[in-house]
Amino acid sequence: MSGPDDTSRGSFFSALRDRTRIVSGEMSEQVPRGLRVTAEYAWRFLLIAAAAGVLIWLIIQLKLLVIPMMVAILVTALLWPFFSWMIRHRFPRWIAIVLALLGTFAVVAGLVWLVTWQISREWPSVQARTVEAIAEFREYLIRGPLHLTANQIDDLLSQAGSFLQQQAELLWSGALAIGTTLGHVITGALLAVFILITLLADGAGIWRWTTKLFPQRTRAAVDGAAKAGWVTVINYARTQLLVATIDAIGIGLGAALLGVPLAIPIGVLVFLGAFIPFVGAVVTGALAVFLALVYSGPWIALWMLVVVLGVQQLEGHVLQPLLMGSAVKVHPLAVVLVVAGGAMIAGIPGALFAVPLAAFVNVVAVYLSERAWETGADPRATADLIWTTVPRARRTRA
Repeated sequence: MSGPDDTSRGSFFSALRDRTRIVSGEMSEQVPRGLRVTAEYAWRFLLIAAAAGVLIWLIIQLKLLVIPMMVAILVTALLWPFFSWMIRHRFPRWIAIVLALLGTFAVVAGLVWLVTWQISREWPSVQARTVEAIAEFREYLIRGPLHLTANQIDDLLSQAGSFLQQQAELLWSGALAIGTTLGHVITGALLAVFILITLLADGAGIWRWTTKLFPQRTRAAVDGAAKAGWVTVINYARTQLLVATIDAIGIGLGAALLGVPLAIPIGVLVFLGAFIPFVGAVVTGALAVFLALVYSGPWIALWMLVVVLGVQQLEGHVLQPLLMGSAVKVHPLAVVLVVAGGAMIAGIPGALFAVPLAAFVNVVAVYLSERAWETGADPRATADLIWTTVPRARRTRA
């Protein structure tokens, strides 16, 4: 039993809440207020960093589950406009799912067949021309202004090969590499397809169940923030699909007209690389220019570079604003930093998912800070957003 003295003193937690009972020594009074505030921010930052570290560690341990789930979510965002259109036009849900999946598989199978067909047809000539180009370049290094010896060239090639091999190993064996065996890849692909079907069939029901894991008073905020972030991801995926299609058709057609071999594989690589914003387009475009240089010489390579830069400028400054209403204004610095950080943490999957994840987190944070579930305001219209991933409303004349 507690005595009267316990009642008068109050509980331990009451004492903690009572700021008048906190003993302040001479040292704490002498510490400048700015230093105290900085220290408070510092320990909170360390706590957040520790929580983020634990989360990243859990993701690494569950990589064979996380990567297929992220792939399925991104593909769902890509298919959502077409799928929702079928649902609005009273297609049965199971028919809409079947058509969406069949369309996706048909596109993937068609691209794989085209790539395989052209590689099998042109690879012998490309291989022979590559050997000739390497021999010509080697002869230039020996007889040209550099006057290198054969041993020096061999040493440089050996060092370059070792460097590229090391970088390739680092790239492919990142913290979240897709898998080290064919079995992991097949398992991940099947899991991604299953998650995709589940999200299309009952995504709303899954999300309603998920919101029930949160306290009752926070469910409205969680639901509104997640829906705002999901709309952002859908618009991001739609815009990246448009960008990838424009880049692939333009660069692939330009390579074909210039006589560069493997134009279809180049277009497919550009299409896939465009889903890693900014960085992917630069890397795949450089690959097209390099192939033109090796096979067709410097002048064709120069024209290939003009085509790559022209297509990217046309897509970024003319076609995308025209078709999407000036959608997705992303600062290149933000893209490069996010993609580089994602690649450092998680390799290729990190680079692929970094920008949509950052855009989602950005919109969710703004939604919660603005308390948009109470005001009804659209958080994507605020100037605090780093990513503007929703098409702007076009002004129509009266």
